[in-house]
Amino acid sequence: MTESTMNALVSPEGSLEILSNHEVNRLKDKSEGGLYRLFRQCALAVLNTGVETDDCKELMEAHADFDVRLVPQPRGLKLELINAPGHAFVDGEMLRAIREHLFSVLRDIVYSHSIPNTVAGFRRDNPEDITNLVFHILRNARVLEAGRQPDLVVCWGGHSISHDEYQYSKDVGHQLGLRGLSICTGCGPGAMKGPMKGATIGHAKQRVKNGRYIGITEPGIIGAEAPNPIVNELVIMPDIEKRLEAFVRCGHGVIVFPGGVGTAEEILYLLGILLHPDNADLPFPVVFTGRKENAEYFEMIDKFIRNALGDEAANKYEIIIDDPARVAQTMKQGMKDVETFRRAMQDAYYFNWMLKIDPVFQLPFEPNHDNMRALELHRDQPVHLLAANLRKAFSGIVAGNVKESGIRQIQEKGPFEIAGDPTLIRPLEAMLEQFVEQNRMKLPGTSAYRPCYRIVSGAA
Repeated sequence: MTESTMNALVSPEGSLEILSNHEVNRLKDKSEGGLYRLFRQCALAVLNTGVETDDCKELMEAHADFDVRLVPQPRGLKLELINAPGHAFVDGEMLRAIREHLFSVLRDIVYSHSIPNTVAGFRRDNPEDITNLVFHILRNARVLEAGRQPDLVVCWGGHSISHDEYQYSKDVGHQLGLRGLSICTGCGPGAMKGPMKGATIGHAKQRVKNGRYIGITEPGIIGAEAPNPIVNELVIMPDIEKRLEAFVRCGHGVIVFPGGVGTAEEILYLLGILLHPDNADLPFPVVFTGRKENAEYFEMIDKFIRNALGDEAANKYEIIIDDPARVAQTMKQGMKDVETFRRAMQDAYYFNWMLKIDPVFQLPFEPNHDNMRALELHRDQPVHLLAANLRKAFSGIVAGNVKESGIRQIQEKGPFEIAGDPTLIRPLEAMLEQFVEQNRMKLPGTSAYRPCYRIVSGAA
């Protein structure tokens, strides 16, 4: 059965900057240097909110006749949608949340591409400039609220999880909501939706009127993880590195639920930053949690971390099994510690300026066959840099499994090759095999997995 489509002229909803002629022309530009293709891809992903797919390439191909056009108006502009997915509408009217997200996409794509071209002296490889770019995108999206006490819990975990794991993430979110804490996730389904859904009920019980459900994504992943319906603040960062930095700059603590390679990438990014000597005394609560049936999963994660990064890395997180209330209590106390520290250091509550992030975590990593084969996966380097290189390995696997560009490379040249110190590579391979066996790298609704990597012998 062919899915219904609709044509529509959509007015702005939410925050939107007035666009210059130059910005409008870039959004219309279908050449390689233009923004049309990027905007179309992200817009289509938002219009598919609630649809289960983790294949951006498949999504684009299924809606090859979709188009989006800018229509200048005397009081601003509207978007003309051609062959938009019918499930984005009710009785001919676009769902308000989807309309809001659609213009959030427009806002962030225009803004993030304008700053590097308009700010004098901006350098894409300068750490301070990168952090300032992250700050300005978040501020422009109105994510940063001056005067608000630390309350934002970042929740990471898999989009492809079991019903029971989803229910547990919802239970944790409920306990967080009862304590007045807000939620920030990657905005997709699974462990990104569960905590938000639970928190809405907790907030309702406590009559919390300003609960926040922030979703932070990036163009390469939004097609695989379209925003879930609960997200009330959507932000599109330019790439995965800036997305991850946004999480740790605006969030005040992190909860990790069971997941696959994307979750492992996030864990290694976070631990790599917290292991930097300059961050030794900086409070940042981190909890790994799941059901009793997930205890073995977290034992595997903990064992991998201790082998690769040492016991010091393991000291940066606490594992709490099958106890949602304790998870929330730990986070609530962590918020108080963060508040006390930042007040003493006169650092902002809304943006973690003091957090030291090594440039290796900020500069975009391009997953391709040469870069994946050349990763420095050996122990002869500072532990936080080893974490950075392991993070890149998982980032490449994510790209090969769900991102359009990565999928095309795998189809053309075969799986990415990963090589390095056997004491690192063998445990890595074993964990990846476990992810596959546990269906943590499957396509939604199936047990299928797309092979996208190959472990090879010998150091890189």
